[in-house]
Amino acid sequence: MTNAFPVLPIDSVLPDVCSVLERGTNAVLQAPPGAGKTTKVPLALLDAKWRGDQKIIMLEPRRLAARAAARRMAHLLGETVGDRVGYRVRFDSKVSAKTRIEVVTEGILVRMIQDDPELSGVGAVIFDEFHERSLDADLGLALALETQGALRDDLRIVVMSATLDGDPIAKLMGDCPVITSEGRAYPVETTYIAPRVDNWGNVRIDAEMTAAIRTALREETGSILAFLPGQGEITRVEAALKQSVGKDVIVAPLYGAMNAQAQDIAIEPAPDGMRKAVLATSIAETSLTIDGIRVVIDSGLQRLPQFDPASGMTRLVTVKSSQASAEQRRGRAGRLEPGMCYRLWAEAEHRARPAFTNAEISVADLAPLTLELARWGVTDPNSLPWLDVPDGAKLDQARDVLRRLEALDDANRITAMGTAMAGLPVHPRLAHMMLRGDMLGLADQACALAALLSDRDFMRGRGADLRLRVEAILNRQAPKMIGEAAKQLARRLKEARHKVGLTGDKSRVDRADQVGLLLAFAYPDRIGERRKGQDARYRLSGGRGGVLPNGDGLAAEPYIAVAELDGQAREAKIYLAAPLSRATLETHFADQITEGTEVFWDSQSSAVQARWQRRIGALVLDEKATHDEADPEAITTAMIEGIRRLGLHCLPWDKAADGLRERLAFLHRVDGESWPDVSDDGLLASLETWLAPYLTGITKRNQLKQINISEALLSGVDWQQRQELDRLAPTHWQVPTGSNIRIDYSGDTPALPVRMQEMFGATETPMVGGGKVAVTLHLLSPAQRPIQVTSDLIGFWNGSYAQVKAEMKGRYPKHYWPDDPLQAEPTRRVKSKM
Repeated sequence: MTNAFPVLPIDSVLPDVCSVLERGTNAVLQAPPGAGKTTKVPLALLDAKWRGDQKIIMLEPRRLAARAAARRMAHLLGETVGDRVGYRVRFDSKVSAKTRIEVVTEGILVRMIQDDPELSGVGAVIFDEFHERSLDADLGLALALETQGALRDDLRIVVMSATLDGDPIAKLMGDCPVITSEGRAYPVETTYIAPRVDNWGNVRIDAEMTAAIRTALREETGSILAFLPGQGEITRVEAALKQSVGKDVIVAPLYGAMNAQAQDIAIEPAPDGMRKAVLATSIAETSLTIDGIRVVIDSGLQRLPQFDPASGMTRLVTVKSSQASAEQRRGRAGRLEPGMCYRLWAEAEHRARPAFTNAEISVADLAPLTLELARWGVTDPNSLPWLDVPDGAKLDQARDVLRRLEALDDANRITAMGTAMAGLPVHPRLAHMMLRGDMLGLADQACALAALLSDRDFMRGRGADLRLRVEAILNRQAPKMIGEAAKQLARRLKEARHKVGLTGDKSRVDRADQVGLLLAFAYPDRIGERRKGQDARYRLSGGRGGVLPNGDGLAAEPYIAVAELDGQAREAKIYLAAPLSRATLETHFADQITEGTEVFWDSQSSAVQARWQRRIGALVLDEKATHDEADPEAITTAMIEGIRRLGLHCLPWDKAADGLRERLAFLHRVDGESWPDVSDDGLLASLETWLAPYLTGITKRNQLKQINISEALLSGVDWQQRQELDRLAPTHWQVPTGSNIRIDYSGDTPALPVRMQEMFGATETPMVGGGKVAVTLHLLSPAQRPIQVTSDLIGFWNGSYAQVKAEMKGRYPKHYWPDDPLQAEPTRRVKSKM
C-alpha cells in the first residue's frame, strides 16, 4: 500500500488481519460503519505471501456496493476497474487476466463453488457486511467452509461485519480469531423526531421525510442521505422536494431497480457550490461511500421479502428497521467528517426495536437454496456448517415445489432438468419456465418473461396482461436494462440446456397461449379457472382464490396463469397474469391431471357425497355424480369431517352416555393421560379412534341416531380400564340404609345427594378414584333440599350438626333428629321413632 491511501480506523488492525491469515486460514473482523474495511482489507492482502498469484474474492450483498467497492479500490491503486481490481455481478462484469481482487455479489460465489468445488486459483474469500445475513451469504459461507474442510485446507476465509456478534461466527469457523476495529472516524450527533399521526393513527412517512429534509437543508451543511422503505416513497418525496428546494440542491433517488448509470449519478460528489439530497432504500446502508454526505435522515422503515408458507408466495412487507440497521445508517453520516443523524421515531421506541434484522434464511423461500443443496449433493442440510439451520418444514415444502418443477426426483435427487435450472441466474420457477419454453421454441418469449419477472413491472397500471409486456420487450420498447437482461439470459439458457442434453418438443403452441403456458410452467400452482358466473374471480390450482381488478382485459378469460398476486387474503388481488386455453393446458400438463372419485361431506345436504373428477391441483376440469361404490374408508373419513363441522351435539347423547362421559372425564382429571380426554376438543380430535368403527354404513346426519354412544365411548378405553371403571368411578354408592344412590360426576368433584337420615351412624366420607378423591355429600332435608354440603362427614357430626339439628327440628318436628347421629340408626322413614 502507498502513502496516498487515506488514513482510516481500520488501519490499526490491518497488521493483525494479515498476521492471523499468515498463521491460519480463518478470521472474523468486526468493524463499525465508516472504518474502511471494505476497501482496505482486500488491498492489504494483495502482498500476502500465501496468496501467490491467486485471486481474492470479496462478496458484497448488492450490485451497487460491489461496483462501488471495486471502483474505490481501483482508484486507490491508480488504476481502472478491470485491472488488478474488478467486479462480477448479475449481467455485468469488468475483469481481465490481470484481475487479482474480484468483487462479486453473493450468488456469483455460490455458482463459482458449484462449478469448481476446489475454487482453483482462489486464495481467499471475504464475506463483507455479513451482518445482513442474506440467504446467499449463509449458503456461500457453508459451501466455502465445506470446500476448505474437504478439498482446500489452504483456502483463507474472512467474515467481516459491522454490527453482528462475531463469536458465534468464529465458533462456526473453527474457533478462529476475532479482530475488532475501533469506531468510526468522526462523531455523529443523533436527534429523534417523533412523527405526527393523522386522525386514524397513521404516519405519513412521505410528508414527515420531506419536512425533515427541508429542516436539515436550512439548519445543517453538507449533503443529505435519506433512507426510505421503497421506490414509491422515494418517488413521492422526490416530487415534493423538487417543487420546494433551491437550485443549489440536487435531489437524487437511489434504489435497486435503477440502472447502473442512474445509481452512479446518486453516489457521485455534488458539483462545487451544490448540495445533494440522496433518497435511498437500504441499498445505501452498507459498503457504500456517497461523497459529501454529512446528514442522515432515517425513516426507520425498510421493505423486506417475506415468504408465506401457507400461500407459497414471497411478498414485500414494510417493517421497522432493527437497532443494528439504524446504527449502520447513522454511520453513513460520519465517514468523511462529523455528522448529524435525524431518526424519525421516538427514542423510547428505539429501545423496543429488535437488536438485529432476522436472517433471510429464517423468512425466505427456500426453493433456490434447496436446489443448490441438491446440486451440491447434500441430502441432509444439517450436515453443512450453518449459523442458522434451515427450517425442516420449509425445506420439505421447497422440495415439493421442485418436484413439481421436474428439478428433483422422488428421492429428492437432482435431475437433468434441475441441473440445468441451477445453472441459470433466476429463481427455479423462472429457470424451469425458460428451459421448457426453449424446448418448445419459445426461448425469446421465456427469457423476456424471466427478465421482466426478475425486475419491477415497467407497465404498472396498464392492466394485468403480461403479453403486452413481453411484446414490448421483444419489440425493444421496454427499459434498456430489461432488454439487456433478456439477452444475457438467452445466452445462459442455451449453455444450460445443451450442457445437460434436454431435447426439444415439437408441440405447437397457439400464439395467444404462449405467455400463459410459460407462466404455468413457472407457477403450476397458480393456474386459474374462472368461477362460474363470476367474471374476474378465479380458483387457483394451489387451492387459493384470486380476483382481477374490475374491467381488466383478462377478466372474461376462462383460464389464466398468474405471475403476481398480493398473497394476503384468501382471495388475493391478481396483478400480473396471461390467458391460456383449456386445450393447451391439457396438452402440456397431462402428467399433472389426475382423475378419480372424490368423497366429501356436503354441508348443504348434511350427507356424504361422491363425485368422479378430473382435476389439476385444486382445479376441477370435469366432474359428475357417481353411483359407483365409493371407498368405505373415504366415506367414514368424510362422515367424520361432517361431524367435526356439525359439532358433538349432532350425536345421539342420552343419560347413560352423558353419565359415562362424566365418569371418564373425572378419571382423566384424577389420573391424567392414562384415561381418554372426553372434553369436546378431545372427542372431536379423536373421532377416528372411538367413533369411526361405529360409522359403517352411515352416510347422512339423520342416520347418526343409530349409534350407541356409550358403547362407542367405551371403545376408547382398554380392557383393563373397563374392569377398573366401576371400582374407580362407581355409578352408585350404598349408604347405611342400604339405598344405592347415584353419584353425580358432572361437577368439579363427585357429589352424592342423600337425605341426612340415611347417613346416621356413618363415620367415613365416601371415597372414589381409588381412594384419592372424597365425594362431596349433599345432605338433604326431608323436603329434599340441601341443608349441608361437606366432604368431611365425621367433622360435620361432631361440629355443626347440633346447630343444623336445632334448626331442622323446629322446622320438621315430626322427623327423626337424634342427639348423637353417630350412634343413631339410619332410616328411610319420614316419621320420627316413638
